[in-house]
Amino acid sequence: MKFLVIGGDAAGMSAASKAQRKNENLQVTVLEKNHDVSFSACGMPYNIAVPERPIEDLVVREAEVFRQKQDINLLTGHEVQRIDPAKKEVCGVTDQEKPFSFSYDKLLIATGAAPVTPDFAGYDLPGVLSLKILDDGRKIKHWLASHPVKKVVIVGMGYIGLEMCESLRKLDLKVDMVKPDPVFVPWTDPELSNVIQQEVESNGVRLHLGQAVRKIETSGAGLSVVCDKVTLDADMVLVAIGIRPNSEIAAAAGIETGIRQAISVDRFMKTSDEHIYAAGDCADAYHVVTGKKVWIPLALRANRAGWAAADNVCGGNTELDGVAGTAVFKLFDLEISRTGLTAAEAKEGGFDPAEVVVKTRSRAHAHPGAVPIHVYMIGDRKTGRLLGAQMVGKEGAAHRINAAAVALHAQMTVGQFTQVDLSYAPPFGPVWDPLLTAANQLVKKL
Repeated sequence: MKFLVIGGDAAGMSAASKAQRKNENLQVTVLEKNHDVSFSACGMPYNIAVPERPIEDLVVREAEVFRQKQDINLLTGHEVQRIDPAKKEVCGVTDQEKPFSFSYDKLLIATGAAPVTPDFAGYDLPGVLSLKILDDGRKIKHWLASHPVKKVVIVGMGYIGLEMCESLRKLDLKVDMVKPDPVFVPWTDPELSNVIQQEVESNGVRLHLGQAVRKIETSGAGLSVVCDKVTLDADMVLVAIGIRPNSEIAAAAGIETGIRQAISVDRFMKTSDEHIYAAGDCADAYHVVTGKKVWIPLALRANRAGWAAADNVCGGNTELDGVAGTAVFKLFDLEISRTGLTAAEAKEGGFDPAEVVVKTRSRAHAHPGAVPIHVYMIGDRKTGRLLGAQMVGKEGAAHRINAAAVALHAQMTVGQFTQVDLSYAPPFGPVWDPLLTAANQLVKKL
């Protein structure tokens, strides 16, 4: 049987590797349009902060390892341009402009996501860069090394933009951030968002909220970012206004797409075509709280979905529950984490939400080194069910959120969560863990 994979990063290579392990008689071919496979995209901002560190350090496994040790026919520089489900064939062109075609018995689309292309002029000017694939990281490091960069403007304030603002400040560069939304971190509670904003501004980053970019133009030896009410000079511009699923070739082949135009898959990773699967950032998922389709592109889901697709291609019956949207990132000295729904998402999902915000301590009372930790928690008035949580603090927020994520997967009520036996020792937290403190307060509101 021929198993063909389009895309050679997390989902694609996880699927190819597992399928080859499960069935040695399977003919596994991976087509990747770039020349990097199996790399840690999430590590790029931290790598960029250290000029002497090669970007290749982020490669988890070299392409040749897949070819020689795992007997996977991995073809880089092969861009698939068309899928023909009737013929069970894909066609495309290599980076040497040579056409190719491959037939398949089972196909996995793992084309990932791409940066959103802005609609303002000047996006294609030299020094205007984005960050998604490893080659983007190379270009940024090369620009910083080969130009006298002193000022950077970041367009956007999402995960990538915020992580990059820290990395660029570590290089002692002046950083301005701009976006049209007047709310700094819209998915957090306002109190938590204010804590994050204060941390960013206290580290010398200038924020320009409610400012839409009209154009980027050359200005002397540098660039100018022209916004509604301000013009910002820069030696480099990073555009980080979000990502979108790479689903065009699937849609053109008649494969069903759904939310945010992501490829629609069932819990077995199967698309609307019985011979075609999809996994990773190009595909949607079910939310464990609402049961509805969502598009939340995160690394763990990509790897897990690749494994599931491989199991099912090999005759298995592997089903995935879904995602809770659990995420964490570091921003200067802060740990910022979330899982589950916001109030707006809860209302949209048909819940009647109640919310609390508590400010407590990361360690026991009077224990040296304790710092404030803010916890937001949301539950449903009708059922008492826990719907989500967010945490911000200089310690203790990153891994604590996992307890709330497990509770969401288990569909626990807030009352049940208050009874969970969480660990305690003075160096690590109060007797009443910050999550339990928030849950106790939320029970009263419910």
